[in-house]
Amino acid sequence: MPLSALATPHGDPTPIFEHLRSNFAAELLTAAVVHFKVFERLGERALTLQELGGELGLAERPMVVLTTALRAMGLIVDAAGRLKSSELAREHLRPESPFDVSGYVGLARDNPGVLEMVERLRSNRPAGSESGRQGGVLIFRKGLQSAMDEAASARRFTMALAGRAKNVAPFLARAVDLQGARVLLDVGGGTGLYSIALLQKHPGLRSIVFDHPLVLEITREMAEAYGVSDRLECRPGDMFQDALPHAGAVLLSNVLHDWDVPVCRALIQRCAQVLAVGGRLMINDAFLDDTLDGPLAMALYSAQLFCLTEGRVYSAAEYRSWLSEAGLTAGAVVPTFVRHCGVLVGTKGV
Repeated sequence: MPLSALATPHGDPTPIFEHLRSNFAAELLTAAVVHFKVFERLGERALTLQELGGELGLAERPMVVLTTALRAMGLIVDAAGRLKSSELAREHLRPESPFDVSGYVGLARDNPGVLEMVERLRSNRPAGSESGRQGGVLIFRKGLQSAMDEAASARRFTMALAGRAKNVAPFLARAVDLQGARVLLDVGGGTGLYSIALLQKHPGLRSIVFDHPLVLEITREMAEAYGVSDRLECRPGDMFQDALPHAGAVLLSNVLHDWDVPVCRALIQRCAQVLAVGGRLMINDAFLDDTLDGPLAMALYSAQLFCLTEGRVYSAAEYRSWLSEAGLTAGAVVPTFVRHCGVLVGTKGV
């Protein structure tokens, strides 16, 4: 009997994910206090993100990751578009304060995780890229060497990501309306579990999963196991270079957070171009607050992505601006099962 991708778990696995990422709080805090001396540099000043980044020698992506976390921790606050130390940081993270604890934080300065975080922030490159490659272990595209280009490691990483997909896919299927759509294009669809859930909900729908050939070997296995292989097509290709098939709906599920802003904007443009009039581009992902000051759990997830990929977590406001650039009208984020996650839909007008 085929498996069901619409079956739901009894409990929310979010606390497990948050415990998993909790180490990034200590690493970012120690890096900021001891290695970059953020609060000593700020002093009583308020600086723009670019000004502070210039003093720290950090590019925009690591600056957003770092300051989002520090703002979520209550250590940096926004002052009319400029960043300054909070009262908590001024009292406890500056050497001249009688209640300074920066030395205590500094006891962790040489921990391997802290040193690795400092290197990621300074280089603005994912782990595993120091040999001159641009790609990290969880991303791939033509011209980049990645662990995802080798069959065994590609299977291991893809199946690891399937654990989250099995929890979220049934709730995505409930959250989106695909009535009227005949073809769904699942770009970077991995195991295909999100497509499979939507196929099981909509018997008249057909899906094209567009991904790396090694990954699609797993997609085919999943389609067979879930009984939708007759309606799920595996299309190998590079989503950045190869032609995308036309579709009535396009899904980007946990894809954009692997890439930096220019790549995200370009990929959304490519997807919008193959979308039928009235069609929907669905971004299924985690979201930062529009003010980029939390929630802390998502700031730490952003740090995890930053270390492993070329991306980070984005806000719905950032996604809406890119959808608008591509000629799509975005609605509100519809929450899914896992906290801080949801789906944002952009619709293509005439």
